[in-house]
Amino acid sequence: MFDIPDYKKIRVIIDTDAACEADDPFAIVQALLSPKLIVKGIIAEHFAVEGSVERSYEEICTILDAMDMKVPHFMGQKGPMSQDQEISKGVDFIIEEAMKEDEKPLFILCQGAITNVAVAIEREPKIMDRMTIIWIGTHGTAYGAAPFREFNAGNDVEAANLVLLKETDLWLVPSYVYTTINIGIAEIERRIAPCGRIGEHLFKNLVSYNNSEGAFWTQGESWSLGDSPAIALAINPGCGRYEIAPAPYVNEDTSSKECPDNRKIRIYKDVDSRYILEDLIAKLKLFSQGK
Repeated sequence: MFDIPDYKKIRVIIDTDAACEADDPFAIVQALLSPKLIVKGIIAEHFAVEGSVERSYEEICTILDAMDMKVPHFMGQKGPMSQDQEISKGVDFIIEEAMKEDEKPLFILCQGAITNVAVAIEREPKIMDRMTIIWIGTHGTAYGAAPFREFNAGNDVEAANLVLLKETDLWLVPSYVYTTINIGIAEIERRIAPCGRIGEHLFKNLVSYNNSEGAFWTQGESWSLGDSPAIALAINPGCGRYEIAPAPYVNEDTSSKECPDNRKIRIYKDVDSRYILEDLIAKLKLFSQGK
């Protein structure tokens, strides 16, 4: 595998509801195979059902085993902020890594509810100016009726609004952007499944979910790898166009409320799906060839 100059590398923590459906594992793999990203740890995120953080943790373990990699990984909060619960090891890890003195910037790549980051900010506000958050979530500046219940914000609306309104460096990838990373299952079978144990797992895991009752919302023979922009933008922030705009407020139905006086954040308007998908597939191919 190729390398890049050390000064261009960044630290990342991946926060992922890895078992909620099938796109998170693709994003995790892309991060692990990207030489620019020093993956300091992976944190399991809940998806608002009992036992979901444990399931996410198990999927992280499965991915690392299939890639024969050792990366620190932690359980996150067991549910939304409104639940009475202990502080997780994942939250402690975010704080610990953010408070380190390190010349390499820290990015938190959030691929689900943003509970773990919100709890970490509440527990130690000093971390707010010591990290950049890239979050796949909300309907962004699509104001009006919600086109659908946005899964990531909807799994912890309180956490969503806490992070949106706090003075953090936040890059938001809303629904009208992350739903454009489309790939056919046939292409996954042809180009990803042959890439060793991890390629086979990615394909079989997706097909299994696609055939389950939980996938009633999908089109049938395609998938949107909606979590992958969190990784791609950390690698190349210029692979999409963005605006600097006031942070929206998330209503309980996950529609966005326009708040012109809110602090301003980076909101992506589009991303280059060709770059994102081809980068993942090329890295998987090189990895499977032992390069």
